[in-house]
Amino acid sequence: MPGHHGSETFFIEGEGIVGEQAGGRPNARAAAAAGVPPFRFSRCGPKGTSVGPAVVAKLAEAMAKGGGGTGDVPAGYTYLGQFIDHDLTMDKTEVELGDDVPPAQLVQGRSPRLDLDSLYGAGPGDPKSAKFYEDDGVHLKIGDTRRIGPDAKKQGHDLPRVDGARTALIPDPRNDENLIVAQTHVAFIRFHNAVVDSLPTSLPSVKRFRQARKAVTLHYQWLIRHDYLPRIVDPAIVTDVFTNGRKIVQPDAGPTEVPTMPVEFSVAAFRLGHSMVRDSYNWNRRFPGQAGSLDYMFEFSGLGGTLGGDTVLISNWLADWRRMYDFAAAGHPELKPASAVNFAKRIDTLLVDPLKHLPPSTFGGKASMGFDNPQRNLAFRNLTRASMVSLATGPQMAQKLANNGVPVTPLTQAQLVDGDNGAVVTGLTSAQKTALVQKAPLWFYLLREAELNNGRLTGVGGRIVAETMHRAMQGSTFSIVRSKGFTPELGDRGNTFEMTDLLLVAFGGQASGINPLGGA
Repeated sequence: MPGHHGSETFFIEGEGIVGEQAGGRPNARAAAAAGVPPFRFSRCGPKGTSVGPAVVAKLAEAMAKGGGGTGDVPAGYTYLGQFIDHDLTMDKTEVELGDDVPPAQLVQGRSPRLDLDSLYGAGPGDPKSAKFYEDDGVHLKIGDTRRIGPDAKKQGHDLPRVDGARTALIPDPRNDENLIVAQTHVAFIRFHNAVVDSLPTSLPSVKRFRQARKAVTLHYQWLIRHDYLPRIVDPAIVTDVFTNGRKIVQPDAGPTEVPTMPVEFSVAAFRLGHSMVRDSYNWNRRFPGQAGSLDYMFEFSGLGGTLGGDTVLISNWLADWRRMYDFAAAGHPELKPASAVNFAKRIDTLLVDPLKHLPPSTFGGKASMGFDNPQRNLAFRNLTRASMVSLATGPQMAQKLANNGVPVTPLTQAQLVDGDNGAVVTGLTSAQKTALVQKAPLWFYLLREAELNNGRLTGVGGRIVAETMHRAMQGSTFSIVRSKGFTPELGDRGNTFEMTDLLLVAFGGQASGINPLGGA
């Protein structure tokens, strides 16, 4: 299909209505004819060539060995990143892992804007999204936990769920994939409802909702730009992109045109968070130290697990947000926990061991899959997916940036193969080692870059992430990129707004909301 602004562009399904071709694949023409806005994947780089299945298998094994360093980013940002990812992109394509699939047939189920459609759906006026809202058409529904032992029922601390079932009543079911992203979604529901409550009740409900959504969206974009991105990307790259504009991600697109979603971002660059995942968390007073294992984080969710066999979250698994974000560093020393704040793993080429054995329910696999089935290995899935869409390689993207006026120093053979206390790739033949250097998978390449840059994305990876975020904000209905005069008004710290501020607004500024189980 002809490219848009010089890049290959693919028309994808609109939300809610899909036409079908033979074989059940979405038909973009049918969606367009039905008046549905086409959400699209695109390329910002060339098509690439795979290193081959043998090298993919060896890389995946090496990357899932566990280990890796601890970084300096509070662990909550790992799952804020997952929440952001679910707001931007969802591949709904039904193909077997390993099948070749052109990006033209990838089904994009999310608006590629930073507009929180994963929270709001299509809004309270849409028949299919009305179920996410209270009867007033302004507040989002929220759920309650169930009492267990000394831990009382907590109102407004769980996702809303279908009565009698554990299914979360939210626009994107992936936000119930693990407990931490589920609790993050709860915080965003509460944040929206708190903003609604701050507006005059005399406003018509449609206007009140729109004003609330605008304020929530702009503050959300602000914290991504000023709080999240500088923690995971070289701050100089973030500043350059937001000051001087983009070089490879739809650089000539009209500001209000619907953005496209670069496969280089969705299939590689923004999978950076997988390397930040810990194998356990100092979770709350009931599960301190290493007791909050990653396995439990899956189990006590409705999609990745069974909520421990219940239909709602039980109260002893509520997040103590003081342990996931550094409130003291944000000017709230009274919210410093007696135990340590969790810090994410360093962004590098290593994944913790549990990610080698993903619960099959998180990717639609069969429950009977063997424990060591490679399809349960997240690294194998990521690398295989890149091959399926002929994703550009790391060296190709370094050259693409150089051609577009962004000087990037390509990684050397020693850097790619040896890294810096990251994945140790062994057993490569001479030919396979040459293939790795010449055709390094983009995801592996940008993680190696970060590994060699103290755990922050730089070079190829930093540029793809910063530019995609900039474009997603620019093309949103409410946009801090287009509304250059916007400054945060919520929170208690003046012209700044971080995730700690959002949590304080969401929970009414009360320690009992930030740490609902109490204790030090």
